[in-house]
Amino acid sequence: MDQLNITPSMVNRADQIFPTLGESDIARVARFGVPASYNPGDYLFRAGEVGPGLLLLISGTVTISQRNGLGHVVPIVRQGAGEFLGEVGQLSGAPALVDARAEEFVEALVVSPEKLRQVLIAEADLGERLTRALILRRVALIETGAAGAVLIGPEGRGEVVRLQTYLRRNGQPYRVMDPTSNPEAKVIWDQYKDRRPSLLAICPNGSVLIDPDELELAACLGLIGSGPIDREFDLAIVGAGPAGLAAAVYAASEGLDVVVMDHRSYGGQAGASARIENYLGFPTGISGQALSGRAYIQAQKFGVHFLIPAKVESLALELPPVPGGSKVVRLADGRVIRSKAVIVATGASYRRPDAENLAALEGRGVWYWASPIEAKLCRNEHVVLVGGGNSAGQAAVYLSGHASKVTMLVRGAGLSATMSQYLIDRIAGASNIEVLARKEISVLHGDSSTGLTAVTWVDVVSGETTSASVRNLFLFIGAVPETDALSDRSVSLDPAGFVVTGAEGRAPLESNIPGVFAVGDVRSGSVKRVGAGIGEGAAVVAQVHQYLQQLAEQRRIPEVQE
Repeated sequence: MDQLNITPSMVNRADQIFPTLGESDIARVARFGVPASYNPGDYLFRAGEVGPGLLLLISGTVTISQRNGLGHVVPIVRQGAGEFLGEVGQLSGAPALVDARAEEFVEALVVSPEKLRQVLIAEADLGERLTRALILRRVALIETGAAGAVLIGPEGRGEVVRLQTYLRRNGQPYRVMDPTSNPEAKVIWDQYKDRRPSLLAICPNGSVLIDPDELELAACLGLIGSGPIDREFDLAIVGAGPAGLAAAVYAASEGLDVVVMDHRSYGGQAGASARIENYLGFPTGISGQALSGRAYIQAQKFGVHFLIPAKVESLALELPPVPGGSKVVRLADGRVIRSKAVIVATGASYRRPDAENLAALEGRGVWYWASPIEAKLCRNEHVVLVGGGNSAGQAAVYLSGHASKVTMLVRGAGLSATMSQYLIDRIAGASNIEVLARKEISVLHGDSSTGLTAVTWVDVVSGETTSASVRNLFLFIGAVPETDALSDRSVSLDPAGFVVTGAEGRAPLESNIPGVFAVGDVRSGSVKRVGAGIGEGAAVVAQVHQYLQQLAEQRRIPEVQE
């Protein structure tokens, strides 16, 4: 292996990122692979195209290069006999992020995504090494930012931040270029200036998208399919937060055919947490992105099929109703997912305060999460954060390391009733965080062109108002259940809109409809904590198995009668 263009962190972990397999390991992989050969100059796979899976080189040399939509090609590494090609996307058959080209005649073993997952499970010690290398390669591509999409637009603009957030939270590499400061980006920007874009997105295949949404970008990057899904799954999970991911991992590891849908990204609200310090087993804490990312890869290892982004429009029983009929999940793009059982794990979103001018400034200085992207915009500035729960506390602590001052507005008398003590202590120890109790945001100042310029809040006791010049406001207030797909009321909801489970005759996590379960924040009476959601996601699988056994008996009855 020759290192051509890799980051310092890659150099330090080169043996883990690009290991060479010995004869015994190659023999173990060979049971799952198919021989293939390539002539000099042939591409083994190309960026933006679905690759064949993992390729183990038996002889010959291959150069791995990064290629982006601007036409730049940068060699990364040269690999030879005993080394394998691919990154973590090969677990699910995702499009390649880099090019692989034969420098000479090459012999290889091709291990398809399905067979690769079998290798990781059947060969535990070898699978651990392969998985670590595949993950670290994706991390390296994200660090370099030379692969994946190129976003061209003014840095900090809401549209740019929105797609940055989508790509980052879905573990996709990308690069941002500001046409006001980058001559190369300006040349491309000027070609489309007559259409007055807010953002351009260039895919690895050279396609240029003007002001795309997340779904359009995902389709261009090959992250989602568009064809019909013509099989019945054992289990469909709506929502890829901690509860949904836990259910997916446990269900798939026990042999169920599982599909997971989410219209944003994996991780849910927890995925936006800068640091979770009270989750069991992580004494130094872990970011929500890292925790959910590990679960996402773990689920793929067991063969879970992901559709992200995929907005669920409705959930219903198969029509006309038949004994043992499927559950039908209809997506906004017209596709239909049929499944024997469904888990609703859609979670809850933060409330939108009744503040003047809010809608015009969302994404233009008003944020509902705090990631490195937003933190960069806040460097050495005063920011205002609204909320008194754990997510608000985690965000305040994280932002205090970047902003000059963080002002927390809390509607209650303080933090003790709504926040974990370790976060209260952390906030009290931060010299640049101030907590103002009995305060409520009332007016946001600015417009779509200037972005947020100032905020006004009111004392809920005295009625006194205060204004502060700030360019970034973070909102973490309350929880609204994500149950729009259940709006026909076939699934019972409590007065606040959360899913009711465990009614008479039902399993503890089962709704009023047999075979439809709910876990995590969307469930009525749930504890709104990451650990609790993961626990429910694990516990519900046994109840799903019980339902599937009953369903199998129902489906056998007509056969017996015939």
